[in-house]
Amino acid sequence: MDETEFWEIVDRAREAAGGDPEEQADLMVERLVRLDPDSVLDFARHFEARFNRAYRWDLWGAAVLLTGAADDEGFDAFRCWLIGRGRDVFEGAVHDPDALAGLLEDFDPELDGDGEELGYAADEAYEQLTGVVAPDLGLPPQAAEPDGTPLALDEDAVLAARLPALWERFGALTA
Repeated sequence: MDETEFWEIVDRAREAAGGDPEEQADLMVERLVRLDPDSVLDFARHFEARFNRAYRWDLWGAAVLLTGAADDEGFDAFRCWLIGRGRDVFEGAVHDPDALAGLLEDFDPELDGDGEELGYAADEAYEQLTGVVAPDLGLPPQAAEPDGTPLALDEDAVLAARLPALWERFGALTA
């Protein structure tokens, strides 16, 4: 499975789910179980590589502004959701997290920002196909610390200065 196929599965599931991350995860599993186990592992590698790539301080700040989730689990769920938004949003956000202010048409704090289930879709599909837990993907582990300049996630002034467009549009959600 190449990168284009990976993003096609993500995008089709998101569109069919109307943006609901839980439904999107279920649809991804349905699509993945139609593939062979090696292709499912390829999908998992693509997902995990992007998940690790999004382990950045500035994206964590964006997650705080959008969801209020400053803990590790909340940021993990946000990164899964970000991948689930598709290639354009994901790449735009990794390149410039403040660009999320323009990349997100709308944001519902009750529905958006938490895509934890998306992170388990490939594992679930692999287990359904083979009856066993997915093996280690052979990828380097996530870094011990997020990439980039550390950010005081609990200081509104710091978040507003570092992510001004996001702060202007979404700061009121968590302030």
